[in-house]
Amino acid sequence: MSSPTLIHARLDAPETTPMIEALISEYSRRYPDDSAFNVAEEMALYPPLLFTPPHGDFLLIRQAGETIAGGGFMYLDEETAEIKRMWTSPDHRRQGLARTLVSALEAEIGARGYRRIYLTTGARQPEAQQMYRHLGYTPLFDETADPESLGILAFEKEITPGREGLLIGDPELAEQQKRTLEELLAVHPLPEIRLKDLDR
Repeated sequence: MSSPTLIHARLDAPETTPMIEALISEYSRRYPDDSAFNVAEEMALYPPLLFTPPHGDFLLIRQAGETIAGGGFMYLDEETAEIKRMWTSPDHRRQGLARTLVSALEAEIGARGYRRIYLTTGARQPEAQQMYRHLGYTPLFDETADPESLGILAFEKEITPGREGLLIGDPELAEQQKRTLEELLAVHPLPEIRLKDLDR
């Protein structure tokens, strides 16, 4: 059997489509009674533009012609990237693929000049929560509270950037990405607590 290969892709690429469909299916199974969380709508909320260079990217792990894991990141602010759409095929879990993917995403994020990584996961994804804690991500929520009462669980991590200042690349595209995100955040604001607010 061929070894897993890490590649760059677009969120709307044919190689990515199966994992997005699988991610929607899995979220729908895990949160069937969550009337406040429409999985398909949330997945469509963030367009492929946000997960492209210069400020974003999307990575896939492929093996034998199939996508077995994937995830991406997008611009959040001048110092912060957000990791989203993390997924591993159920047939390939517990093999370290998610950690490999997070490590690769962190390297790409640092290479763009970001200093901080933000991400969220759900209350019914304890394996993801455990992995992010193990990888050095700080919870931005009350860990003594019932996760179900919190819903979305946010984490952040500080990293050492690989360059000074955020990589701009195509200035027009970079500004388009920022404008698109600003419009989304006006409707779906971030949690008020961020890493800089915590006593560490």
